[in-house]
Amino acid sequence: MADEVVLLDFWPSTFGMRIRIALAEKGIKYEYKEEDLWNKSPLLLQMNPVHKKIPVLIHNGKPIAESLIAVQYIDEVWNDRSPLLPSDPYQRAQARFWADYVDKKIYEVGKNVWTKKGEEQEAAKKEFIDCLKLLEEQLGDKTYFGGDKLGFVDIALVPFYTWFKAYETFGNLNIESECPKFIAWAKRCLQKESVSKSLPDQDKVYNFIVEMRKKLGVE
Repeated sequence: MADEVVLLDFWPSTFGMRIRIALAEKGIKYEYKEEDLWNKSPLLLQMNPVHKKIPVLIHNGKPIAESLIAVQYIDEVWNDRSPLLPSDPYQRAQARFWADYVDKKIYEVGKNVWTKKGEEQEAAKKEFIDCLKLLEEQLGDKTYFGGDKLGFVDIALVPFYTWFKAYETFGNLNIESECPKFIAWAKRCLQKESVSKSLPDQDKVYNFIVEMRKKLGVE
């Protein structure tokens, strides 16, 4: 029986992009279903009754919610090709730690860069750059966080690059001047088809965030 893979997603979602990259890296065909976050489908509510959020990976009718859990699931189920997590238990634990750091820091602090104003925004900008510099240290001289091959931490992190134009515009930042190694890493990731075809254009994301700011009253 062929695998039936469906992804419930919303195009600018950095979390959805992770699953798209992982599926592309493994060469897995899937059906993409775009969700309207303001009018959620019965399927989404049925498949993720706890959080009622995208993305949700559905494999042979069974839902897997939360993007990092879904990427690990993809790696374990289709383990015959393009491993995403290291085989060494300690290195696997480290990869999970840094992916969790991305969720807790890059996502949350980055959000404050484009939603806050004044002193709150200034504090968020400083913390955001500090977080990126810490990640630069972890990257070191490696091609990717996973070493010579794109791996779990790269997949967790690179989707946020699509939001950088918005962070820079609304936060009055120049990320490349502050964190050149980080930007060079992101551009290396984008040379991979699995990444470039899974990530939307920065201008398109920027226009989406402009509309989001209006809805949130951040103008």
